Amino acid sequence: MNVSSNQHALIVEGGAMRSIFASGVLDAFLEKKYQPFDFAIGVSAGATTLMGFLSGQAKRSQRIILDHSRRREFINFFRFSHGGHLTDIEWLWNCSQHDWPLDMIQYQKNAIPLWVTTTNIETGLAEYTQVDTENVKASMIATCALPIAYKDYPLLNGIQMSDGGIADSIPVLEAYRRGAKKITVILSQPLGYRKKDSSLHWPIQSLLHGHQVLANAMLHRAEYYNKTLDFLSHPPSDCDITIIAPTEQFTVGRLTRNRRKLEQGYLMGKKIGYDLISISNTPSNSEYFPSQITAVA
Repeated sequence: MNVSSNQHALIVEGGAMRSIFASGVLDAFLEKKYQPFDFAIGVSAGATTLMGFLSGQAKRSQRIILDHSRRREFINFFRFSHGGHLTDIEWLWNCSQHDWPLDMIQYQKNAIPLWVTTTNIETGLAEYTQVDTENVKASMIATCALPIAYKDYPLLNGIQMSDGGIADSIPVLEAYRRGAKKITVILSQPLGYRKKDSSLHWPIQSLLHGHQVLANAMLHRAEYYNKTLDFLSHPPSDCDITIIAPTEQFTVGRLTRNRRKLEQGYLMGKKIGYDLISISNTPSNSEYFPSQITAVA
C-alpha cells in the first residue's frame, strides 16, 4: 500500500465480545456521518466490526454480537471439551452473512480501504491484507481464528494464518509506517490496562505442538502488546493520536454472553463516540485535537 504522509488512520482492536464497545462507537460515527479517515486497520473482531462500519450498515455488528455470537453454535464449551471449536468462526461468518449480508457495493463506494491483521503461523509475524470482494470471507475468518479456540488455520493468500491479535493486537505502528500522522484508535480495554505475561506456558506449548513459532508468538504477546501501549503513550512528535477506550465500568469479557452487560457496553461506546464527534467539531479543535494524545473515556 502506497500512502502519502498526513494520512488519518482508524484502528480497531479485537477482543471477541468486547468489540461490542467499538460497535457502539462506530455506530455513533455512522449516525453523525463522521468518516474523516483515509484508511483503516482492524484486528480480529475489530476487523469484522469495521466491515459493518465501512459498508454503512449501522447496528449490523451489534445485532450479530447480541444474537449469533451468543448462540451455542458459536461458543460451546462442551464441544471444545470433546476436541471441537470453542468458537466456531466459520459458522458465525456464514450465519451472519445469511441474515445480515455485508453491503460490499457500499464498501467499495466508501473508498476507505480496510486492512486486516493476521498472524502467519510459520513466521509468527503479522501480515496485513487489504479486503476486497474476493477475499472478504477468507480475511475475516483468518483474522478471528484464535489458536486453540478455533482448531483450523485458515488460508489467506495461500498462507495458513491465525488471529491477528497474536502478532499485532493494536496496529498503530503499522499505520504510522504507512504514513498516518493522525491515528484514531478504539481499544477494547480501559485506559491503564497492561497485559500480563502468560502463565500457561506448558498448555500452550502442548496444544500447539508442531507450531512452535506460533506458540512462541503467543507466549510473547504481552511484551508486544505493552510496547504498543508505550507507543500510544509516547508517540513521535509528528503523530497525533486519539485514544477511545471504555471506562472501568465496562464489564464485558472476551466470552461474555450476558445480554444486559453487552447492551450496556454498546451504549457506553455510542455515548463516547458522540462525545468525540462533539469535541472534534468545536472551533478550538478545527485542526482535529491540538494535543498529541486525546483519551476519550
